Amino acid sequence: MNILQCSICKKPFQTLGGKVCNECLDKMDKDFVVVRDYIYENSHADMDKVSEETGVSKQVIMYLLKEGRLVIEDSKGTGGGGILLCEVCKKPINTGRMCRDCKDKVASKMQKSITAHKVPEHGKSDPYNFKSAAKLKNR
Repeated sequence: MNILQCSICKKPFQTLGGKVCNECLDKMDKDFVVVRDYIYENSHADMDKVSEETGVSKQVIMYLLKEGRLVIEDSKGTGGGGILLCEVCKKPINTGRMCRDCKDKVASKMQKSITAHKVPEHGKSDPYNFKSAAKLKNR
């Protein structure tokens, strides 16, 4: 386990990989429901208005957007109005960290990497050659 500083409250906490402490995660889950319900009723409200009306900080709203838990739209219903930008190509997005095109490119590169590093099969019935390994152990 590592000790990190919570990206929300700045307190140190033990983690297995997350950047937010359990207390902030619990509060964020409750804040998510409040913000989600507010946006559902007021779909064209900007972040300042959402934060002001719900009492949820802009930092938490941005975190929820980047994690893909919330989706925002601009007045035309597309792109997010530039609040979020793709971390790769800087195109406006309405949720997450990357646009669809960049996600597809990353997924394609990962798939190519996985197929390039596959373990060669030694036979259909025993692809990992467990029988041969067992014979060596029994000697």
